[in-house]
Amino acid sequence: MTTYKLLWVDDEIELLKAHILFLEKKGYQVETVTNGYDALDRCAEEAFDLILLDENMPGLSGLETLTRVKELLPATPVVMVTKSEEEHIMEQAIGAKIADYLIKPVNPTQILLTLKKNIQQKEIVTEHTQSNYQQDFSRLGMQINDASSIEEWKEVYKKITYWELQLSETESGMQEMLSMQRREANAEFAKFIRKNYMRWMENPEERPVMSPDIFKRSIFPLLDKGEKVFLIVIDNFRYDQWRVLLNEIADTFTVEENLYCSILPTATQYARNAIFSGLMPNNIAKMFPSLWVDEDSEEGKNLNEEPLVRTQLERYRRKNTFSYHKINHSNAAEKFVQQIPQLQKNDLNVVVINFIDMLSHARTESLMVRELASNEAAYRSITQSWLRHSAVSDLFRSLAAHDCTVVLTTDHGSIRCYNPIKVIGDRNTNTNLRYKLGKNLSYNQKEVFEIKDPLRAGLPSPNLSTTYIFAMQDDFFAYPNNYSYYVQYYKDTFQHGGISMEEMLIPLITLRGRKR
Repeated sequence: MTTYKLLWVDDEIELLKAHILFLEKKGYQVETVTNGYDALDRCAEEAFDLILLDENMPGLSGLETLTRVKELLPATPVVMVTKSEEEHIMEQAIGAKIADYLIKPVNPTQILLTLKKNIQQKEIVTEHTQSNYQQDFSRLGMQINDASSIEEWKEVYKKITYWELQLSETESGMQEMLSMQRREANAEFAKFIRKNYMRWMENPEERPVMSPDIFKRSIFPLLDKGEKVFLIVIDNFRYDQWRVLLNEIADTFTVEENLYCSILPTATQYARNAIFSGLMPNNIAKMFPSLWVDEDSEEGKNLNEEPLVRTQLERYRRKNTFSYHKINHSNAAEKFVQQIPQLQKNDLNVVVINFIDMLSHARTESLMVRELASNEAAYRSITQSWLRHSAVSDLFRSLAAHDCTVVLTTDHGSIRCYNPIKVIGDRNTNTNLRYKLGKNLSYNQKEVFEIKDPLRAGLPSPNLSTTYIFAMQDDFFAYPNNYSYYVQYYKDTFQHGGISMEEMLIPLITLRGRKR
């Protein structure tokens, strides 16, 4: 058992003997001094886990001592103990970053509580979280085995994400057990998609909300109520990243949280164009050939988003005014924020934000970024830091202050890939690591989800014999040529295009400012 060392500074320390004995019985080692100067001497000689500091002492006052202690031991929590309830003293102490503030006379239980909160919180939280996950482990396993509808799979994914976020804040050794359970869930989810996906494509009335349904199901009803809507599409935005960003904006918005299901491939060219057009990709290519860009084209795959939105509004005979904006850097975000009062005259404003997609690509290509985002928790942390310190934070604050409704969503998520599987294709085969299409693909059928009739799946078919294949779970496609190099370069990178909960079950959030 860890022994924690305390320094208690009080000019009436003799009157606190009973409290000190109580703490020593609880396993704390308590050292005492009667003035600020002696406290500074001891802090210069030794580190303490926590300091209890009397505010009203002769000579060097508690607040003066506090300032100097913080210079010597900036990370050590200091609890101010005082008879004074004067507000300005409390504010000075809080401003000096005290850990807690206790009013005399204090009882031993109060002191014990503040010690546990400020010294032992992490290990107590770890023990409590670990125990709760162990209790939930079997129930979650049953949920995974029994899930037979998209709604049940959403609940499984939410529960796994909840535990991942909880455990990532602790020093628990349970993360590996949760990772195993996540892999098991993704294996079962892939079976579910393989069983149901073609039926959904052939019977749209039976499918869950998917990419082409976003405007019809989530945007048009708001416009019909006369609400001014800002649709923000953050490219490559996962549910766990949304839960982290929620912490940053929850105090300024009321939140309605949902998940929807991306179409396959879970890639921008297909999923985002389906959102903006309200059509499956093959219908975009058939109805608006000038707006669809084939896989083998050198042209950018997402350059026609604004006209695609216009075609959808026209197809539904809607007269709504709209604008389209793409934000690739902070300067663009700053300019957009300045335009918000003017843009509010539109019924709909569509905003695409590309940071997270750029981050995932940079993590693949840059060793430094891979070190910074070395695991899922670090990847989420960078996302949170981006929102907190970029102009996007100002964007959300500004939208919260205006009379508008924000729909926040994405086109697809991504999954961290570990397991290479071999595929052979000709030189016209696309380069994505999670899906391939071509007429001469060679692969193990058991390792992929294959679609041999793309038109039935709502996908373009460049050739009569075009086949699409999709990687599942944490697999990625690798060519036999330069296999070892390929695997080493792409293993442990975030990819998208295939079948996993992380790629397909993605946020669809409605936000309304609290103060409007």
